[in-house]
Amino acid sequence: MAITGKCLCGAVRYSSTSPPIAARSCWCRVCQYLGAGNATVNVCFSKADVTVTGTLTDYPSVADSGNRMHRKFCPTCGTPMFSEAESRPHLIFIRAGTLDDPEIGAPGATIWVKEAPRWACISETLPRHDAQPPPVA
Repeated sequence: MAITGKCLCGAVRYSSTSPPIAARSCWCRVCQYLGAGNATVNVCFSKADVTVTGTLTDYPSVADSGNRMHRKFCPTCGTPMFSEAESRPHLIFIRAGTLDDPEIGAPGATIWVKEAPRWACISETLPRHDAQPPPVA
């Protein structure tokens, strides 16, 4: 069964033929911008197994981890969709809010906790990392 998702307006759609590798809630400052002040939940997939239809805009930047990132979003509705790190070209990180079934994106850890504001709601039951943990496979 394919895992599917889309942007708010439906102009960009995707599917994955494999399950997620990992999912993390991220409180780095860049993710706070992308998440309108909150953390983002990023679900990691094998890029080879993900098919994307529709046009995306790419915003290249350098993350707090030092990775050169490509953050991709729908140019029509502005929905943040994906992040890709040049250092891990075989992976794609999908924003959990774009999944047709958001239950698939349940985070297994919270990262960049040291960047979170005092009012942040951070799970007491998930592993926490002050900054960037070792990369997923």
